[in-house]
Amino acid sequence: MTSHKRNSLNTSRYVIILEAGLLAGLLDGFDAVAFAGWYRGVPFARIFQFIASGAIGTEAFQLGWAGVTLGICFHFTIAIGAAAVFYLLTRRWTWPLQAPFIAGPIYGVGVFLFMRYVVVALSAVPPQPPSKPLALVNLVFSHIFFVGIPIALIIGRSASAEIQTMRRVA
Repeated sequence: MTSHKRNSLNTSRYVIILEAGLLAGLLDGFDAVAFAGWYRGVPFARIFQFIASGAIGTEAFQLGWAGVTLGICFHFTIAIGAAAVFYLLTRRWTWPLQAPFIAGPIYGVGVFLFMRYVVVALSAVPPQPPSKPLALVNLVFSHIFFVGIPIALIIGRSASAEIQTMRRVA
């Protein structure tokens, strides 16, 4: 394989991860805004300031739109990271590429559990009361349908195209 074609494949891998992460971040972010706004009456800005508080604590709520922007950046960074992890997992195990509607929900639940019991637990977010059942159902639902499945579909679709390209080049 020539250096140019190898670089092209490497670039396409980053684009695939970026596309999957941005879509998951967008869908999950819309869900957070819609659900928290509708169910709990939480303003848009407060949702993303809360995300930023994971890194900088309660100061995020005093930063105004800078805190919102920081939270949005963290939110998308996490979503892109989740897409990158899925991509790397599919380099080791290929079955998720053939079964995105099985792998996606499993991965979405895994992302939810990792976020809830590792990332948030180790973060600087202010203490929260236990989640109400409907909020917990929405969190799991959103991670399955707005994170896991979109990531699995985009990476699966792109991996098929990548495999075909590699066969043509070889």
